[in-house]
Amino acid sequence: FLQLLESGGGLVQPGGSLRLSCQASESTFRTYAMAWVRRQAPEKSYEWVAGIDSVGGSRFYADSVKDRFTISRDNSKNTLYLQMDSLKIDDTAMYYCVRGGLRAVDSWYNRGQGTQVTVSS
Repeated sequence: FLQLLESGGGLVQPGGSLRLSCQASESTFRTYAMAWVRRQAPEKSYEWVAGIDSVGGSRFYADSVKDRFTISRDNSKNTLYLQMDSLKIDDTAMYYCVRGGLRAVDSWYNRGQGTQVTVSS
């Protein structure tokens, strides 16, 4: 069972940057497409943010983050990343890494516990 642990969240001003990391528990990580999703409040639905295939050759982004966020992975470290630049207040959310979810229409699984990103002046 693939366990995921996110880190790197925090408080940042609008226009700032953060880099999220997601450590996977086992090397099967490298066989899966991975993605980041976010949720602005517990009562709201998840929003797919970005997805990457198993080797990092294909990447997809939600329109809301395109050209500001970059998803990447290091399979030698079983780690997924999300570089977030030009952050906006609307990016405030709990961010989760998930297995699957290469594109917005794809199913995803194995959500981690999440890391909180707060964008505020």
